[in-house]
Amino acid sequence: MISTADVARAAARIEGRIRRTPVFADDGVWFKLEHLQHTGSFKARGAFNRILAADGQTGVVAASGGNAGLAVAHAAREFGLPARVYVPATAPAVKVAKLRQLGAAVELVGEKYADAYDAAVKDAADSGDLFCHAYDQPDICAGQGTLGLELLEQAGDLDTILVAVGGGGLLAGVAAAVEGRARVVGVEPRTIPTLHAALAAGEPVAVEVSGVAADSLGASRLGDIAFAVATRANAGSVLVDDAAILEARTALWDHYRLAVEPGGATAFAALRSGAYRPAPGERVAVVLCGANTDPATLTSPTAAPPPARTPRGTRR
Repeated sequence: MISTADVARAAARIEGRIRRTPVFADDGVWFKLEHLQHTGSFKARGAFNRILAADGQTGVVAASGGNAGLAVAHAAREFGLPARVYVPATAPAVKVAKLRQLGAAVELVGEKYADAYDAAVKDAADSGDLFCHAYDQPDICAGQGTLGLELLEQAGDLDTILVAVGGGGLLAGVAAAVEGRARVVGVEPRTIPTLHAALAAGEPVAVEVSGVAADSLGASRLGDIAFAVATRANAGSVLVDDAAILEARTALWDHYRLAVEPGGATAFAALRSGAYRPAPGERVAVVLCGANTDPATLTSPTAAPPPARTPRGTRR
């Protein structure tokens, strides 16, 4: 379990090490451009907080389908620490190549995140190096939540924040950060319903993993911290189809020139598809959480135009 106070302490700890990513508003909807964060995702926040909170480490170990590993490799390099990242063989080549560019030793293990996770846990136990979980450690979740505090400072009062959900680290952190000030709604692919299934079952349960966003939202089970915070904060759950995710991703590029990966477009897909319909006057924010994608796949001549809107300015 984490609290708003934990997130505030994380914000102070990582200040100056992460980017304060911009936001822009379009007809009442705020977009948080977290895909512009170091290594192309919000994960850098949690990685820095985990390493700084532990202190005195000689090396770090992580398991990741890509983005968490990139964040850990980047943070480790900043501290001069060796990093070993265990990645499923199905991870996108663009992410694996970037891991190596950041100086991490990359170990390809199995076909799913769970395979890489088991190998990384064993490595950390054997070596004594710091294990950085992709989404289910208090320091990781609190670090991710600093995004929520930052968003409220930039956008002012909000009613709802839409975030993509895989293992739930971002959901847990943001929901804790804004508790009592805004409601968080988790958006996830229909083919990977970790939050939806956990809320229905009353506890985290294993789900099958497939679909276009599996490389970044491909956890097979919601984290325990995310479930605890989601139930305490009454977080919502929305499911979207793969087609809606791809359409939202294309629309972000075609109409805003924002390049995100499928997981990064998942929250926006809830609005585009109508899976989440804001009430009149509701102030909604969408977190665009990841940018590690193949740019050749961004364009589509069939993307529908966005509704007519009047820009309300940009804040940083």
